[in-house]
Amino acid sequence: MRIEQIRTFAFPVPFKVVFRHASATRSRAENVIVAARGEGRTGYGEGCPRDYVTGETTPGARDFIEAHAEAIMAQVNDVQSLRTWIASHREVIDRNPAAFCAVETAIIDLFGRLAGQSAEQLLGLPRLAGAFTYSAVLGDAPHLAYLWQLSRYRQRGFTDFKVKLCGHPGRDRRKLAALAGIDVRVRLDANNLWTTADECIRHLSALPGIPFAVEEPLAAGDLEGFRAVGEACGMRIVLDESLLRAEQVDALEDPARWIVNLRVSKMGGILRSLELAARAARRGLGVVVGCQVGETSILTRAALPVMQAIRPNLVAAEGAFGTYLLSRDLTTPSLMFDTGGILSPAAVPTGNGFGLSIRTTDLEEKSP
Repeated sequence: MRIEQIRTFAFPVPFKVVFRHASATRSRAENVIVAARGEGRTGYGEGCPRDYVTGETTPGARDFIEAHAEAIMAQVNDVQSLRTWIASHREVIDRNPAAFCAVETAIIDLFGRLAGQSAEQLLGLPRLAGAFTYSAVLGDAPHLAYLWQLSRYRQRGFTDFKVKLCGHPGRDRRKLAALAGIDVRVRLDANNLWTTADECIRHLSALPGIPFAVEEPLAAGDLEGFRAVGEACGMRIVLDESLLRAEQVDALEDPARWIVNLRVSKMGGILRSLELAARAARRGLGVVVGCQVGETSILTRAALPVMQAIRPNLVAAEGAFGTYLLSRDLTTPSLMFDTGGILSPAAVPTGNGFGLSIRTTDLEEKSP
């Protein structure tokens, strides 16, 4: 199998609603789309550079792709050589995971199409089986919009919720009070809001309800502070910005305290995500398979083999918003959760590679 061309595109589609959290406000997709072409076929991949997550920017991601495209085309011609390239370029991928994710997923899609195999078959993974269940995610919207969003999720039968905190005591209490008395599971996401464990503990202790976990309450990497928050509030700690590489899980003591937020884009693609998932499973760590706001169905599809691989350790999943959030998706079909947050395998195309058709007329070619 031969890669003859790697091209970079943007898909700046507007959102149907503005999504806010403590680190950013977004009203459109800000993703890097890669097309890998070879032997008359094209595979498509996606990455979501976020400066507040991995330090990446969209222009920087395009620079990375331009800098390494020739070497990748010359050295990668099957899954094994792709694994070899990843292993020998670990440090540079660590600094540019979303950029490499766009390239890697495009290559997997291309090689699957050339081999006449699904992405799972190509990677030697079991075929997708069983339903995938997603969490409702409530952003930091004005309260009436928040209540409307909550009611829509409840009408759809969601029972698992992630609530974005803003740090304002009254607003955050109202958010949690709206969930009181409802038979749902709740976790919180602080997006690195507080500077000290004490102020975080005071805030979380004043909230109604019993959230079972909180994500990134303090500055990224403050594991001792996280541990203090978790012990004081009786919550597990979800690591997102604080866990960007697979080897970091080996430093986590007391596995029952921690949950890893594994995002395919953040980790640098499917293969690196599977490596993290395997390490987390060996340590007995729970895993959330997360997403970046504005992902298209390319990344939704790319996350499915990872979710399947870690089902025994899968605490929750985020994503599959499709055209619930995007004004239009880049793919046909648009992979979206249905009633109860469930995405059935029957809704996932069974074609080669990712099996998705790409609306190429919606792509905007970008030069690094």
